[in-house]
Amino acid sequence: MAVLGRNIAVVVKGGGDLASGVAWRLWQCGFQVVVTEIPAPTVIRRKVAFATAVWEGETVVDGVRARRVEGLEGVRRAWAEGVLPVIVDPEAAIVRELRPDVVVDAILAKRNLGTRITDAPLVIGLGPGFTAGEDVHAVIETMRGHTLGRVIWRGQALPNTGIPGEVGGHSELRVVRAPCAGEFRGVREIGDLVDVGDIVAYVGGEPVRVRLKGVLRGLLHDGLQVSPNMKVGDVDPRAEREHCFTISDKALAIAGGVLEAILHAMRAA
Repeated sequence: MAVLGRNIAVVVKGGGDLASGVAWRLWQCGFQVVVTEIPAPTVIRRKVAFATAVWEGETVVDGVRARRVEGLEGVRRAWAEGVLPVIVDPEAAIVRELRPDVVVDAILAKRNLGTRITDAPLVIGLGPGFTAGEDVHAVIETMRGHTLGRVIWRGQALPNTGIPGEVGGHSELRVVRAPCAGEFRGVREIGDLVDVGDIVAYVGGEPVRVRLKGVLRGLLHDGLQVSPNMKVGDVDPRAEREHCFTISDKALAIAGGVLEAILHAMRAA
């Protein structure tokens, strides 16, 4: 692996809020980061997700500007301009073209969708679905609690419980879900204060209501097709509006684990 500060290239697979926390922290530390995404990302916390660049062409997350680009040449051009590149690349073909020093699978699919330990000198997986020492070199714990952000060099992260983590003393109630299948259309904005029963969106003409008082921290992008009970939004009962536009404590803890793993591998090289 390259010496710190000498153009260490990192591919971060996924542009959701936790993946973006990783990409953001590595970018702030001077790494050359590229984010890969699918053509229609279903990201909820759009104001702190580099995946938003897929929809809007450009976005700014906590002061870092990102741009949707095409191909390896577009990636390198963005780096030269001091912009974090986001590329629509569901198969992560950029890994074969770029041959990065580090690959971080931050898709958070709860299973491995194709990442291999041979993809780069250092391959890191976030959360359950990976086994350190087999399909990745290291796994970062993503479960809220005492071990959040810890680096696992042998074995797996804690299994997914299917229960949303607590924020402000609430877990499932803070999640906004689709009442039926259909096309999603939001009618409120991220950062709005909401109360129990407020309509924040429609799915195929059916209203989508919140079940908790707080601030609307996340909402799906308009035009996406959703399925019944699919997560389409998120309410933060702490009602701190600025939290909607800054990277979360959880994302930063996970990002710290990724950074630790990279620096550990560099020291050992």
